[in-house]
Amino acid sequence: MSQISPVSGGSHEPNYRIAFVNTHPIQYFAPLYAYLTRHCGLETTGLYLSDFSLTGGADPGFRRDVVWDVDLLDGYEAKFMGGKKASQRRIGGFFSMVAPQLWREIRNGNYDAVIIHGHNLAAHHIAQAAAISSGTPVFARGETHLKLTRADWREAVRKPLLKAHYRGFDGFLAIGSANAAYYRWMGIPEDRIFQVPYTVDNSRFIAAGQAVRADRGATRAKLGMDPNLPAIIYASKFDRRKRPDDLLAAHAKLRAEGVQAQLVLVGTGLLEDELKARVAAEAIPDVVFPGFINQTQLPAVYAAADVFVLPSSNEPWGLVVNEAMCAGLPIVLSEEIGCAQDLVRDGVNGATFTAGDVSGLVDALRPILTDADLRRAQGEASLARIRQWSYADCGVGIRAAIAATRARRGRR
Repeated sequence: MSQISPVSGGSHEPNYRIAFVNTHPIQYFAPLYAYLTRHCGLETTGLYLSDFSLTGGADPGFRRDVVWDVDLLDGYEAKFMGGKKASQRRIGGFFSMVAPQLWREIRNGNYDAVIIHGHNLAAHHIAQAAAISSGTPVFARGETHLKLTRADWREAVRKPLLKAHYRGFDGFLAIGSANAAYYRWMGIPEDRIFQVPYTVDNSRFIAAGQAVRADRGATRAKLGMDPNLPAIIYASKFDRRKRPDDLLAAHAKLRAEGVQAQLVLVGTGLLEDELKARVAAEAIPDVVFPGFINQTQLPAVYAAADVFVLPSSNEPWGLVVNEAMCAGLPIVLSEEIGCAQDLVRDGVNGATFTAGDVSGLVDALRPILTDADLRRAQGEASLARIRQWSYADCGVGIRAAIAATRARRGRR
């Protein structure tokens, strides 16, 4: 994807009012909505089904309550469907979030487009029906790709149901190449697919990382890291799907070979006790557990590291990869991760391997850890790549989707 300049709200391009339907304010999406409003001529509203991310709801994956330390409501309009009812809703089964208030809001909101994240809740279908009934262009933005695995019987049932569901959308906002390929596999015509990439607030992460890079020694001391060893960093939940145990095994193998490195496992989760017990039982050297680290503190932690690893299987995208690239780190990923095709080039800014293949992970890490010049070059390549995968591209893709839909409806 090429670097694309944002559309100014004061240019000759028309302004549009758009709404995103989301379960709750999300730390990766809220800055996007503010950016679209400020820079792209897209007056953006978040239609939220719950406010639990603002009040400190429990996150089972982290095994703790999580309150993000960035403003999730700044710079755009946020509406919580049902007022106090939004405070009571939590994500569960299909009917856990119904939010009939979406019907009136979308039908009477005079929106130029409604963008719906997901299809697994009743509220998503209410929002789609309201958009269709009011003649409002409606777009899907999901995370699925063809390397995500499901039971054969589920896939056999799921595909025809989703193909019928997709007929109600005017277009599909692909978060990356793997997601776009999935829509093509589902029979979506090419002219209904628009690139609206999954990204983070590049400006904030890059600026914050550069500000603290010169003082990375202080961050290492604070976290209990070795001041001299190259540092592998993992930053995500500790669960089976993300496979931090594979990374720990790879680190142990590398140290047994004599490769000098330390492993920083950032996060918490269901596997935390198991990982710590394994480190103790096997006397694996130089493993640091900093715990959960919030958004504003992450750039300093990335800046103190030398290579980022995400060994997940069944990973839809992996936005922590975007964050680490903003810090100028080489990236090592399992090739099943949704972002791998777009963000990582083997030998250029990192390497990929097969999920679950610990020996493959060792082989991917070894040259990066043993060659400081290679780490530096690959880190610079990561930063250059992520600068071209930005919020500005999202604005262009959304505007293109609206314009194409209007033109198609005009021809009809």
